[in-house]
Amino acid sequence: MRTLIVEDEAYLADAIRTGLRRASVPADIAPDGQTALELLAVNDYDIVLLDRDLPLVHGDEVCAWITANRPGCRVLMLTAAGGLDEKVEGFEAGADDYLAKPFEFPELVARVRALGRRTGPAHPPTLEAFGVRLDPFRREVYRDGRLVRLTNKEFSVLHLLLRSEGGVVSAETLLEKAWDINADPFTNTVRVTISTLRKGLGRPRLVHTVPGVGYRIGPPE
Repeated sequence: MRTLIVEDEAYLADAIRTGLRRASVPADIAPDGQTALELLAVNDYDIVLLDRDLPLVHGDEVCAWITANRPGCRVLMLTAAGGLDEKVEGFEAGADDYLAKPFEFPELVARVRALGRRTGPAHPPTLEAFGVRLDPFRREVYRDGRLVRLTNKEFSVLHLLLRSEGGVVSAETLLEKAWDINADPFTNTVRVTISTLRKGLGRPRLVHTVPGVGYRIGPPE
């Protein structure tokens, strides 16, 4: 679940990104509306956290562009204008959710995860398959009742594999969804993370390589 934070207050944008990363949600930052549109044109974001009062291009214009060109992307407006009229204007501009500043971070994460479940086919909050149970809200993973300790990246990759319901997920998709814009597409970081994820889950192996295609989660080998 890849997120774009569009916020001109640098300290707040950095704080949100840090908090989301701790929740295993990769995020990029755009400091103004123009940069946001440039990033949206080349990256497949699932969720945009969007301030309304932005330099260069207003947040409402960015929201309208997303609605017209990225129908699968969800918009959560974050703004100091929390009155009823402002909220109505935000929803009319195309926002899917609205959170007034200041806000409590656990609520922001909960809203981001709720919107994330609406970016594709419906998925239950807790994912289970082949003895693995993943709870994205508590950030807990169990295999056959045993608690599994995973890094943020391992957790994100496992989440993506479970959401694919046995389908193959390419390394490119994993890199795009589980890492941020600074990830080097020519590194072996995905392969290394898959390897450590397998070790964390233990034997028999559940994460399988499909040569030349990608990875999938399936019955134990």
